Amino acid sequence: MSATPKKKFTVPMMAERMAAGIPMSMVTAYDSTFASIVDEAGVDMILVGDSVATVMQGQKTTLGVSMDHMEYHVHMVASVKPHALIVGDMPFGSYQTSVEDAVKNAVRLIKAGAEIVKLEGGVHAADRIAAIANADIPVMGHIGLTPQSYHRMGGNKVQGRTSGESAGTRERLLEDAHAVDRAGASAMVIEGVPSSLAAEITQKVSCPTIGIGAGASCSGQVLVMHDLLGLSSRSFTFTKAYANLRSAALSAVSEYVDEVRNKTWPDADHSFD
Repeated sequence: MSATPKKKFTVPMMAERMAAGIPMSMVTAYDSTFASIVDEAGVDMILVGDSVATVMQGQKTTLGVSMDHMEYHVHMVASVKPHALIVGDMPFGSYQTSVEDAVKNAVRLIKAGAEIVKLEGGVHAADRIAAIANADIPVMGHIGLTPQSYHRMGGNKVQGRTSGESAGTRERLLEDAHAVDRAGASAMVIEGVPSSLAAEITQKVSCPTIGIGAGASCSGQVLVMHDLLGLSSRSFTFTKAYANLRSAALSAVSEYVDEVRNKTWPDADHSFD
């Protein structure tokens, strides 16, 4: 008897899963190899994130990533035709300049293979979200700790711990969440906020929420693949290494180097007569 084919995860299924109370999983991937691994493992969504800057390009922030970079990585992930939903991140500068640029660049990511685009910001990004949604392109918002606001925040810092009306305060984040929701976002990421605030936002908005550093009350969770697999030398309070592949890789490569230097590699079994 053949196995039941795996069902493709689609944008409408996010709302269905939220209504059913079944949490969703999202993991970043930036190439075909890791996209195929996380997809086979059963993730619901693959985020082709602008975090490629910090985890693969060696940059301090995500600000240097271009549309060309994002198109390239989305295309690689899409090439494996994953069952997971492909989320394409809109990089800094691709939507801040104008509504027209926002729609144009969202179209570029969809053409590259994304099935929903993600952009950061609340109140000030609502018109961009609405315009992209009106172009019949699904949008995922992103509020709270928004890495593209690195300089405004003075670094990547937890948001929503203070009261007030300025960016990053509890009241402003609630306003941001409602603005993203009303603009027509199909979902929103909530990053780096107190768990109680994320729970309140999740209860008050109509679209699913995907948390990272936002507690367990969100409709789903997202992690950066390199953090999840223990490939990164960095660690954060809101991440968890489910494996230690960095240590395994270091051991394997060190063994290879030793064998080359000792002239035991390649051996007869791995050579041609």
